[in-house]
Amino acid sequence: MPLEAYQRGRTWWARGRVEYNGSPISEYYRCSTGASTEAAAGQWCIDEETDRVRRFLLGDEAAEKPLTFAGAVLLYEANPKTAKLLLPIVDEIGGELVKNIKPKAVRDLGPKLYPADGTKTWTRHVITPVRSVINNAHDLGKCAPIRIKGYSAKETLEQDEKRGSTGRKHYAPGSWEWLLQFRQHATPRCAALALTMYVTGARIGQAIAMHPAHHLDLPNCRICIPGAKGFPDRWLDVPPELVADLANLPVLYPRGWERKPENLRVFGYGTRWGPVKEWKKACRAAGIEYLPFHSAGRHGFGQETIVRQRVDKKAAGAFGGWSDTALMERVYTHAEDASAKVNKALGRGLKAAEKKTRLKLKRSVG
Repeated sequence: MPLEAYQRGRTWWARGRVEYNGSPISEYYRCSTGASTEAAAGQWCIDEETDRVRRFLLGDEAAEKPLTFAGAVLLYEANPKTAKLLLPIVDEIGGELVKNIKPKAVRDLGPKLYPADGTKTWTRHVITPVRSVINNAHDLGKCAPIRIKGYSAKETLEQDEKRGSTGRKHYAPGSWEWLLQFRQHATPRCAALALTMYVTGARIGQAIAMHPAHHLDLPNCRICIPGAKGFPDRWLDVPPELVADLANLPVLYPRGWERKPENLRVFGYGTRWGPVKEWKKACRAAGIEYLPFHSAGRHGFGQETIVRQRVDKKAAGAFGGWSDTALMERVYTHAEDASAKVNKALGRGLKAAEKKTRLKLKRSVG
């Protein structure tokens, strides 16, 4: 008997078998349609019969319904942050078939959804999540992949002029001078945290997660930086000054955490935001520029090793946890005293040329 709807309490159910040319092609149905009205339940039966007949004639793969972007999102295991970013995107293009979504249409969502932000925000909040969702569906064999280029320098400049801003503030990388002044006014655990990040290149989240029993081997002057971004834990030899700092820290539990052994933390903070107040207070007391954790630590490590001390890039990258030394050099090193250095170098070249040619560059005015 074909599918028919019937009522059970407040809900309508379906029973029967799907037939094709008078012959059953499905198992016997006895299930809820989820509908509260007879009309909706009847439509459910029609839709189910249509789908089963398509699959019977074409096979499951050929009968698969065209994938929409909203459907692709359901296939993607997004973390809470990405899921939040996807909500307004689904409102805009959720019903679009993935095969019809063009890269330009995705880029156009940036200024539409975030008109007051810059192109970097558009990339992080729109292009990256859309690309991840569609390419995940491609990995599952549901659609073709998509390539979406970023915004051009011209688009970035135009948007910055339009909103009267060049984006987030750029901070100088940390230095030994900054760190020594900071430590004079920081709490012991904040001072040890800053030193840990500066001499290892650890991110704030990695340092905060360190457990005294699992990540410290102080008798051998070694600490373990927890893995992050797909990379494993790494054990590092550290200077005796840091060993002394860490050895003098009391056993600490993050505020509000249950006092059990697995909840111990080397620095006693529960989240990456835990040290913020102490950190800012130390900067004010020392009368130095406020540097965020990443600038003072990981950027400071990259600048100190590569630019100031000219450590071999391979060695610095391996120690600091970079698999791509080109990325390390491009993002985590910065020009310092560029004008003075360039003019000094040009002066050296001029003197050598004057000596070689016995000619002088005119210096008189008028």
